[in-house]
Amino acid sequence: MHHIALADNVTRQVIDSTTVFTEFRRVRAQAQSYGGTMYWKQEGGYEYLTKTRPRRRSQERLGARSLQTETIFDEYTAKKAAVELRLHSLREALTEAERLNKALKAGRTPDLVVRLLQVLDDAGLADHFVVVGTYALYAYETAAGIRITPGALATQDVDLLRDARRRVQFVTDLKQVDSSVLGVLQRADPSFERKEGQNETAINARGFQVDFLRRQAVEGDPHPFRFSTDEDDLWPVQALRASVLTSAPRFEHAIISSTGKMAMMRTIAPTSFVEFKRWLATEAPHRGAPKRRRDQLQADIVQSMLDERLLAG
Repeated sequence: MHHIALADNVTRQVIDSTTVFTEFRRVRAQAQSYGGTMYWKQEGGYEYLTKTRPRRRSQERLGARSLQTETIFDEYTAKKAAVELRLHSLREALTEAERLNKALKAGRTPDLVVRLLQVLDDAGLADHFVVVGTYALYAYETAAGIRITPGALATQDVDLLRDARRRVQFVTDLKQVDSSVLGVLQRADPSFERKEGQNETAINARGFQVDFLRRQAVEGDPHPFRFSTDEDDLWPVQALRASVLTSAPRFEHAIISSTGKMAMMRTIAPTSFVEFKRWLATEAPHRGAPKRRRDQLQADIVQSMLDERLLAG
């Protein structure tokens, strides 16, 4: 037996906090669409309805003052106020949910991993990365309402696979952040720096690593590829069979840290995880016996969760 069920009160808390967190993220995304301001701008003898877009650092003229533009302005102002009020209420509810998460020990994902996913999400980069490897188990166990045995989870590095199929959008989104990927990671922990001799790895002062992977280059993929023009930024490394992970179905679920904080983890579907881990355990070249044993254990654990219908494939 490699997992145990959560207590009923903890299960309820996970469900309730996940509901609050999911709605908070939905409304926050809605509020971002109402970012900036809309106002009347006098030019010559006319007034024009103008909207600022802070993320794009631009202004858009929507038309001269008229019944139509006045309606647009009134509807925008009312909707923005309503969304901001709802977001404020949800932020308070999320704070309380996170407090209860901590009190009831509803989560155990390492706090740094949650912070890393939060800063990527806040920077608008989360959709470009998928968590692969051991840390996906935290999303699976939270969704299933269980605890996996600690021995299957122990690791000091998290693997993030960049979706190379969206390279143009990635460059655009990173420019809007006005930072390097390493700079974004440093918002979670200022001690992160590029590891000497491993340009794909960021390592912090406690030896925790973030490894960035990419599929093996195909036609149209730039190679080699550095995330930004910053000379200290990271270079995602080509990984065997990463193309399989890139095209695998996605699995997304909220995770909870030991401090109660929450983040959304994007990873691969459990069935794809099992298939990949079994390949690592039996066929991957140059993989040591201890890692093969752990790969097989993790595959067996997730497969048992699927067999017991604790997870959907």
